[in-house]
Amino acid sequence: MGINEALGQYSELFMLLAALTYVVAFGAFGWDMAASSRKLAAINRRAGQPAIAVDAARDTDSASGIIDVAEPAPVRVPAMTAGGQSAGTSHAGLTGPTDRVARVSSGGGNSSDSVADESLLYTSERRTAARVAVSVTALAFIVHLAAVLARGIAANRVPWGNMYEFATTGALMVTAVFLLVLTRKDLRFLGTFVIGLVLIMLMAATIGMPTPVGNLVPALQSYWLIIHVSVAVAASALFTLTFAMSVLQLIQTRREATLAAGQAPGMAFMRRVPPALSLENLAYRINAVAFVLWTFTLMAGAIWAEEAWGRYWGWDTKEVWTFVIWVVFAGYLHARATRGWTGTRAAWLCVVGYLCIIFNFAVVNVFFSGLHSYSGL
Repeated sequence: MGINEALGQYSELFMLLAALTYVVAFGAFGWDMAASSRKLAAINRRAGQPAIAVDAARDTDSASGIIDVAEPAPVRVPAMTAGGQSAGTSHAGLTGPTDRVARVSSGGGNSSDSVADESLLYTSERRTAARVAVSVTALAFIVHLAAVLARGIAANRVPWGNMYEFATTGALMVTAVFLLVLTRKDLRFLGTFVIGLVLIMLMAATIGMPTPVGNLVPALQSYWLIIHVSVAVAASALFTLTFAMSVLQLIQTRREATLAAGQAPGMAFMRRVPPALSLENLAYRINAVAFVLWTFTLMAGAIWAEEAWGRYWGWDTKEVWTFVIWVVFAGYLHARATRGWTGTRAAWLCVVGYLCIIFNFAVVNVFFSGLHSYSGL
């Protein structure tokens, strides 16, 4: 098939524009976190209380219903039902219970700040920087999608034939998953981490793995490429999201321990992040879905191997590390569900599993020869 080199160059231009747009989104998410920290600090100063007061109040049992932050206005939180629903509450935006809102009167006016809680749902609070960040991320996704589609059209095939194409498509899928989850949960606190990872993937692809548009090697010219790689990309995107959540969980766990000891925890931006247990629970549910997709990836790869090479399994380096990743996340799910491995142990297992994914992609593809040597470098 003919290669459209001009369209391939347009694809690279769109990829550059997408990266620049992601940089703006990254800055906007950072602006939101910084603005939230300054806002909380201002409220605390007006209330005559240190920052630890709001943090300690946030970390009390949500079922108690009342949290005293400062005089003259105590903070009242709706009682939580067993399912995490707030009794008799409503909010603007997406449907669901409101997050707890600390309100402190000062100088005749009311100031408010929302500190994330277990629900991870949207409140009526206006966060201009966060809204700008999500809008810019959506714009970057559109430009990024145009770049990937242009690459595929230029090559007359799906754009998953080498490491450059896999990395750029993987980054696109990470953004898509993040935007999709944002329609149900307020994960804007993850924005700097997720978009940061997307930028790293794009920089690695464009700087470290530049590959001209070309035809597929014969072994990849199969419909199994679409099935196997598309599911692998989707699973990797979900694992990227849970990796970011697990890193935040580890930070938040240490911060909560510092608060419990009655010390100032620092890292004021973490007030916007939900409790460690909420992060862990959501990461566990997402990992369960990603694990099913990765299992299908492993099975589809074995079927494709039998069709291409006449055997389902041959202990090729790529096959081994795909199985290692499966074992790590299987161990994570099993240990948490049946052995009570919660908290930091579960988070570290998730981090280790994602590092195995990075090793499989960035090291095995480049430095290990085998039947899966399709890096294009």
